[in-house]
Amino acid sequence: MATVNNWQLKREMEYPLEDAKPKKQIAYVFDTNKCIACQTCTVACKTTWTSGRGEETIFFNNVETKPYGSYPLKWDVNLMKEMKDQVWDSKTGEYKGLTVFEATEEDGRIKGWRPEERDYAFPNIGEDEVLGTMEKGAFFNGIHDVWMFYLARICNHCSYPACLAACPRKAIYKREEDGIVLIDQSRCRGYRECVKACPYKKTFFNMVTRVSEKCIGCYPLIEQGQQPRCVTTCIGKIRMQGFLGQPDQIRKDNPLDMLVHVKKVALPLYPQFGTQPNVYYVPPIHVPKDFLYQMFGPNVDETIETYKNMKDDKELLAAFLLFGNTPYIIHSYQAFDTYTVGYNEKGDELVRVPYTETPFVRPYRDEKLATYRHNTP
Repeated sequence: MATVNNWQLKREMEYPLEDAKPKKQIAYVFDTNKCIACQTCTVACKTTWTSGRGEETIFFNNVETKPYGSYPLKWDVNLMKEMKDQVWDSKTGEYKGLTVFEATEEDGRIKGWRPEERDYAFPNIGEDEVLGTMEKGAFFNGIHDVWMFYLARICNHCSYPACLAACPRKAIYKREEDGIVLIDQSRCRGYRECVKACPYKKTFFNMVTRVSEKCIGCYPLIEQGQQPRCVTTCIGKIRMQGFLGQPDQIRKDNPLDMLVHVKKVALPLYPQFGTQPNVYYVPPIHVPKDFLYQMFGPNVDETIETYKNMKDDKELLAAFLLFGNTPYIIHSYQAFDTYTVGYNEKGDELVRVPYTETPFVRPYRDEKLATYRHNTP
């Protein structure tokens, strides 16, 4: 076991391999408050990458309804039952529990569980089901008495991937140029140790080809400077993909650094697992805090407060306005008085978004078409 520094846990932890950071790290930010579970991202990913034989139940991208939805079935609950006390220091924010690498099994392997084939048969379980019941005569008074929210999930392309560390064939590797985690299927022999080890269950076993598969981060698009399919097809504009700097190499003009490191408005999913995932979520603002602490760690209160007051923070607002407004990867941005501008790696302008959309009122009488038009709100 090597010792690595996991900044999400604010401490060093044990990891089976030596720390080898890529030149740059792919990362994503998802705003759960804007997701409508239209599943456009799921369909786009499915039709692009997993429409072949044996891939019927493989979803590199899925959107599940929390608290009851999960794909595969109980993917998070089953692992958390196996983990020991998951405690965070209330003063320092340091994780005091054990990670999946430290809470090893009797044979020394990474703590995990392997889903049964049937667990993949319910991709829509819990869909739109709320926690709680509505009493007769109840009405909305500004506070949600019952709740649910949509959680979009992909491979986290972790800094310390459990799938990579668990593979006995060394068939899984992390690309040096961008941090994308891939499987060399010519080396894979279908032992499914990666499936068992991944805490997020985003490696899949193809029952026809008898080898494992996983999200490839749409690297053919990344290499062309474009964002992945799940990002560019998102109807709600909840997603942004870019490259995240290390905590000691923060660039305030990098929108992902601004969201994750500077403003801390986006948090990792189940950071206590120890993989240092690189998909970050803006937590839902209407969900009980205890549930969110378990999912996103101890900084939920500050994150939600910052998000609610975004309109008073021009730098933060400017970063959020870039979501979904260009198919290209934004490497830097700048907040001006009335608009924000995103730039590519060369510094060329990609997109310009106003803080306030200019209204356009059509004339009541269209002389060209000889017709009358009515403007509606």
